[in-house]
Amino acid sequence: MGISEREIYDVVGIGFGPSNLSLAIALDEHRADSADPVGVRAAFFERQPSFGWHRNMLLPSATMQISFLKDLATFRNPVSRFSFVSYLHASGRLPQFVNNQDFFPTRQEFHQYLEWAGACFTDRVAYDSQVTAIRLPAEAGAGSPECLRLEIRTGSGTRRVDARNVAISTGLVPRMPKGVSRDERVWHSSEFLEKYSRMNPHDLKSVAVVGAGQSAAEITRFLYDSLPDARVSAIIPSYGYSVADDTPFANQVFDPGAVDDYYFGTDRTREAFWRYHSNTNYSVVDDEVIRDLYRRSYEEEVRNTKRLHFLNLTRVEDVKRAGNETRVLLRSLLDDDSPELDVDALVFATGYDVMEPTGLLGELDRYCLRDAAGRHRLTRDYRLVTTPELPCGIYLQGGSEHTHGLTSSLLSNLAVRSGEIAESIVRRRAEHERERASARPMEDVGETV
Repeated sequence: MGISEREIYDVVGIGFGPSNLSLAIALDEHRADSADPVGVRAAFFERQPSFGWHRNMLLPSATMQISFLKDLATFRNPVSRFSFVSYLHASGRLPQFVNNQDFFPTRQEFHQYLEWAGACFTDRVAYDSQVTAIRLPAEAGAGSPECLRLEIRTGSGTRRVDARNVAISTGLVPRMPKGVSRDERVWHSSEFLEKYSRMNPHDLKSVAVVGAGQSAAEITRFLYDSLPDARVSAIIPSYGYSVADDTPFANQVFDPGAVDDYYFGTDRTREAFWRYHSNTNYSVVDDEVIRDLYRRSYEEEVRNTKRLHFLNLTRVEDVKRAGNETRVLLRSLLDDDSPELDVDALVFATGYDVMEPTGLLGELDRYCLRDAAGRHRLTRDYRLVTTPELPCGIYLQGGSEHTHGLTSSLLSNLAVRSGEIAESIVRRRAEHERERASARPMEDVGETV
């Protein structure tokens, strides 16, 4: 089919990671289940050259932190042909996976599943294409626009595509400490494997990882195992790692029904969600990884060797570079000491900032309403609340933690969230077609007998 610049699409997805891939699946299954032979016309643009999801954190043996049933479709449609179980069957590994008796596949295998599903939509996705702006068409004039115009930068130039709705899923933004820049020796966890692969392991005699979450602990373990002669320092702002609460009652905050409780709740309700349950996902580590690292540290004590160092209650004050040498200035909250650490590589597993659509929206942002705290207002179906001058739908796949809760940018509620957005787009498309039909002259409608 390909993507045409002469067509007005019902929806254009900005980014094609798991969220908009799940949206593409929901729209495809709606067409298959309805009497509509065409279905919702959708196109997607992805800045990466091919499908990829956190490729630089596909560490050996690292597992998913959610059940395989929380895939792209199952919670919305348990019989979907795009489920993880369908992928296993197509790959010939379903019996072996069942024999493994594990709800949590490796991250590598789940990534292969995402690639498998994404390959079914190559006719609707343009890779190596970055949406740089969303504007009103020049011909819209002073009236309500029928569509939005997206400007896309590609390897061969610039193209423009029109859409009645857009679904923004540009992902999270890597967070670095203020004043610290990334380079060939100072990395963020989002680029870890790529940067590590460029290094000669024999040149890495001392490495350090900053952070208290899952990525920090996994990278620390990876470096310890991969560099048997290196000193590995874990710079942890807390007093050691804290375990992620994945017990059944706590995990209810990731259920689809919890989104309603959060969205329609009071400010007190929402504050309680974060106060009591942020330890299900933020700055916490799986029990297995914590115990694995502690076991390594204890074995070093037994052998009277020490190359794994945990610097608890310690923060990075500054990073200074001189050639290949990196000096980390630290601040200990235990004794207010200011030690320095020389390393050959420094990894910041310091998390991400939420997706912020303002820059992409540009002038359109003035039509988007905000709450008392200056945050975008959203409807329950993840659509920005806009003034009547902008009837086109702008949906956010992420960046809605303040309105929809902890699952805003997580995989846990992915299938249901994308299904709700798909249903909203389908409903708006039907309303648009009814309005067009009612506005047609009688001679175009024809006679009925």
